[in-house]
Amino acid sequence: MTLSHTEQTRRKRFRVRGIVQGVGFRPFVFRLAADEGLSGWVLNDSLGVLTEVEGSSGSIESFERRLRDDAPPLARVQGVEGEDILPTGETGFVIRASDRGDSRTTLISPDVATCADCLREIFDPNDRRYRYPFTNCTNCGPRFTIIQDIPYDRPKTTMAPFRMCGKCQHEYDDPRDRRFHAQPNACAQCGPRLRLVDSGGRTLHTDDPIHRAAHFLHEGKIVAVKGLGGFHLACDATSDDAVKRLRLRKGREEKPFAVMAPSIARIEEFAQVRPEDRSLLESPERPIVLLLKKDPSPVASAVAPHSRYFGVMLPYTPLHHLLLAEGFEALVMTSGNLSDEPITSDNDESTTRLKDVADYFLLHDREIYMRSDDSVVRADARGLKQMRRSRGYVPVPVPLEEGPVILAVGPELRNTIALSRGPFVFLSQHVGDLKNAETHEFFLKTVEHMKKILDVEPEAVAHDMHPDYLSTRFALSLGSLRHVPVQHHHAHIASCMLEHGLEGKVIGVALDGTGFGLDGKTWGGEFLVADRVEFRRAGQFEYLPLPGGDRAVSEPWRTAFAALLASHPDDWRTLDIEFLRRHDGRDLETLARMVERRLNCPLSSGAGRVFDAVSALLGVSERATYEGQPAIELEAITAGNVEDAYPYEAAARDGRWVVHFAGTYRGIVDDLRAGRDASTISARFHNSIVEVVVDLVTRIWRETGLGRVCLSGGVFQNRYLCDRVAPRLEALGLEVYEQSAVPANDGGIALGQAAVARARME
Repeated sequence: MTLSHTEQTRRKRFRVRGIVQGVGFRPFVFRLAADEGLSGWVLNDSLGVLTEVEGSSGSIESFERRLRDDAPPLARVQGVEGEDILPTGETGFVIRASDRGDSRTTLISPDVATCADCLREIFDPNDRRYRYPFTNCTNCGPRFTIIQDIPYDRPKTTMAPFRMCGKCQHEYDDPRDRRFHAQPNACAQCGPRLRLVDSGGRTLHTDDPIHRAAHFLHEGKIVAVKGLGGFHLACDATSDDAVKRLRLRKGREEKPFAVMAPSIARIEEFAQVRPEDRSLLESPERPIVLLLKKDPSPVASAVAPHSRYFGVMLPYTPLHHLLLAEGFEALVMTSGNLSDEPITSDNDESTTRLKDVADYFLLHDREIYMRSDDSVVRADARGLKQMRRSRGYVPVPVPLEEGPVILAVGPELRNTIALSRGPFVFLSQHVGDLKNAETHEFFLKTVEHMKKILDVEPEAVAHDMHPDYLSTRFALSLGSLRHVPVQHHHAHIASCMLEHGLEGKVIGVALDGTGFGLDGKTWGGEFLVADRVEFRRAGQFEYLPLPGGDRAVSEPWRTAFAALLASHPDDWRTLDIEFLRRHDGRDLETLARMVERRLNCPLSSGAGRVFDAVSALLGVSERATYEGQPAIELEAITAGNVEDAYPYEAAARDGRWVVHFAGTYRGIVDDLRAGRDASTISARFHNSIVEVVVDLVTRIWRETGLGRVCLSGGVFQNRYLCDRVAPRLEALGLEVYEQSAVPANDGGIALGQAAVARARME
């Protein structure tokens, strides 16, 4: 017997959620339906992608499987929901126009590096996009930085002013073309254009602005280059004079500059590239990757003084590829800003604020709606470590259980903000130091933009406990919302827990420089027993006075002297060490009286301050021109073949373990007096910190029976420590969790604040 038409056919509707817009998902569905012989339609809406297909049951089952398993490379499918509906007898398959809808919960794609197909086109003299610096397709190009609203369609991006020519429109409309609905699609006839101006704002008339800019760079000039998420300040990385001139003008004395090289082969001339490094360098995110230097190196020593590493990236826009192809080994590509200011993104803003830094400006007329700095990562034996999470990774969310909408406003330094929506929490791009007025304005814009593109209004605001942080003050100004204060180091541990989906209690080790404690003192060497709701302080580094308060952070020799007073209270004046000879005796006597009388000497348990003290005692870094410099430079000189450590004491006090470092400091002084080299002393000190962490975690494990350990805080960006602490703990049978998807430093704090607030509200 022959089956009827309705018995032979089946129709099913699929809802696809995730990062599925602007990544070629609809044409993928179109081709998939054609392959399976199905009719129906597909469209974008504010929930993601919606499609209906009609055909045989076997074809629909195959379609559903491939919908999940064979998605485009840039898509991130968070879920596929299907429901059977009545067949309609529809024939053919079409891509329908986007539907805004009432609920707007689609996920937005990050900015993506130029794909291989587009790269071939811009270097092909026979292609119509030859040397066109804004070439892109569905698989690459700007996303987050140009989006003004959702659904992600051209009128809601900064490409709206550029009307496509006939050829581009044909590509855009053809579902078989890789530029189908590529919102930034353009060519030299209809798209954005470059121009080159000098520091006085005068346009230089040239047929090839890229070639002319390269000529100036070869001459040793500094060129501000407008990129994807903001401006870079560029100079020839092989010219020591050019790099030093850039340092002087930018007001950046010693902090390493990032460099961009045209290929892996060029990078291998000045840095070590392991397979895991290469994978990161060539990833669609194209972050800055920290690579061990080679010696000798064609890259100028002034690029990254006092560091073992170069921060290196490959080109990620056609403009970068074309510029680097002009005969450069590498270019410095540092953020286009003055020291401590946010990266510039607007043409007028850049030519005004950077006119005394750059000799020339390579501008274009596509607006950057949301600035986004380059991301910074490194790879170690245990995987990816995020140092700065921004372009390429934002706004990919982290899963979070359903609940109220929470705005988390982060810390004051290395600020990011987070916003929850449904089963996710979205961490913003790097914002920076809120003490800077321009950065604070960027912070306010970021909050509003995240609310807009996620289409949510917060029900609660989570913030740091420090009453004077500008982020805290902003949170408290939102009077209509529920306020959830979260202790800084609890947020660190909660951030790690959320990243790994951990419930229940863990042992949390939070090592950083500064965080407001429950006792009003500054914390930073903390061992917690914590879940996402609450915590108990189970251990800490001893409190150390900071003579001069905040001055001790920028002048770590002050902290070093306080450490010396702790280890040699009676005989410090007679110690025969270079540190004491470097400083005026009258200044030291003044500091000694300040410490004795506790005058302007706030107490800190910060692990970062211990690193500061040792770095200054060894003469490695006595003054900090950027955050973390003493610790970074101390790690840089550390010998790799030293196994022994200095003594310390762990004593029980007030229900917790307190680590005393007087023995450590005495051991360091003894080694200095004996003429030991600084690299050996640094290694012994680092080994001491490893021993302290393993010791206290073991004690807390025995007391509590908790076998899971979360490591967080900026100190855990130290590769020497990371390579040793986690393996030692795992060898004891503990489960160790480190941060990878978000930074262990304060850039991940907002995520932890959101996790704690959501847990408390439930």
